[in-house]
Amino acid sequence: MDSSDPPRNCEPRPRRRDRHGRGMRGPIAPPQVPLSVSRGDAFVDLVHDSVERLERRWPQLSKVDFAVRDVPGAEPGPDDDALALGALDALDSPNGDSVPLGRYVAAHGDAPDRIVVYRRPIEIRTKGRDERALLVHEVVVEQVAELMGLAPESVDPRYGQD
Repeated sequence: MDSSDPPRNCEPRPRRRDRHGRGMRGPIAPPQVPLSVSRGDAFVDLVHDSVERLERRWPQLSKVDFAVRDVPGAEPGPDDDALALGALDALDSPNGDSVPLGRYVAAHGDAPDRIVVYRRPIEIRTKGRDERALLVHEVVVEQVAELMGLAPESVDPRYGQD
């Protein structure tokens, strides 16, 4: 290298293409196929469908906050002592403990009544989408019944029949 040559830039050049120069590949599936729907999103849709079904019969449920959490105990706080479980909401686990599938938290302060449905315990106990939808609806009905002080059969006449 001669002293009259300009110094070279030691930084690497930016790449304009991928390594093999092929560019981006096409889409994996057509746009009408719902590939982007995760299991969590699908579960939230099941809860939403169940709540909509009940709101047609009980319009006062529009003031209730419905939430989905992955597992019980993920949100520790002052609500923990206010939990009320229905018969189906706590199923026995192999080690003898019970795992809640949902819970009702009474209103306090400015916070409205709240019903929480736990995704993972329900997914573990069901095999398919139809069975999961049925169990989600039963859990939501039981929690709404607890909230309203009614029997689950009064909240939804088809409760337990499917």
